[in-house]
Amino acid sequence: MRQIRVLVTGGGGFLGSHLCDRLVDQGAEVICVDSFISGSKNNVRHLLDKKNFELIRHDVVEPILVDVDRIYNLACPSSPVFFQKNAVKTVKTNVMGAINMLENATHCKARLLQASTSEVYGDAREHPQKESYWGYLNPIGLRACHDEGKRVAETLVMDYHTQRKVDTRVARIFNTYGPRLALDDGRVISTFVLKALQGEPIHINGDGSQTRTFCYVDDMVDGLIRLMETENVHEPVNLGSPLEITIQDLAAKIIELSGSSSQIVNLPMPENEITRRRPDISRAEQLLAWTPVTDLETGLGRVIEDFRKRTT
Repeated sequence: MRQIRVLVTGGGGFLGSHLCDRLVDQGAEVICVDSFISGSKNNVRHLLDKKNFELIRHDVVEPILVDVDRIYNLACPSSPVFFQKNAVKTVKTNVMGAINMLENATHCKARLLQASTSEVYGDAREHPQKESYWGYLNPIGLRACHDEGKRVAETLVMDYHTQRKVDTRVARIFNTYGPRLALDDGRVISTFVLKALQGEPIHINGDGSQTRTFCYVDDMVDGLIRLMETENVHEPVNLGSPLEITIQDLAAKIIELSGSSSQIVNLPMPENEITRRRPDISRAEQLLAWTPVTDLETGLGRVIEDFRKRTT
């Protein structure tokens, strides 16, 4: 039986590198493509001596043709700290990157999975968010380069599927965490864990009653692979944890698990703060038989240990 060939764009990033790990372990021939604008070669360095792993430094904004069976298009900064540094580049990565990967998929008749995001729902007026919800976004706001870029990418994926019969998938990824998160990405778990390990105050907006959900990276990788390998699932699928936690409770839990002396400091609530975000994962449960299994305390413990090793 021929070895399956898989292209992972953004494979040097946090989520992409974990996906590469799993695919290599499963015996696939994995081609990782990354420009390393926001990703890190260190995330995949341990794979470089594997016979079934290849690393290509390339920016998906530029065309590339790789003969593969599967394409996971994960290329795009997912942290506001990174994508707001160069908004135009972020839009190009989302839109032109999607076009180039879809053209690649068209040429070699590959199946393509587009990594989308829960941010396509914006400041949602529906809770929890179902895939049928169209979202509520500001198309010219600071986040638009990322959020609207992902929405356009979804449009492109559906149009290539409808008009050119490309076998496509769309994963709407909610907050994901785990080892290899960038220390400086500005996301809530990264920020809280780093502050806790340094014994510095942990700042939260308002009274901290706003909620988020967090999916451990191993569960997310499992969901992505199940979505890719399940037949005839062309509509978007939410992947994330349905279990909400308040930001206040998250900070307290990280302080406890890390044995930190950090204090929680409440700041004024900024404008446009999203108060609740939780996926409806019924579609993933029904079509993929998928639901996250890693509890938050276990996952946070692994992140804290990873951060401790990288900061000492």
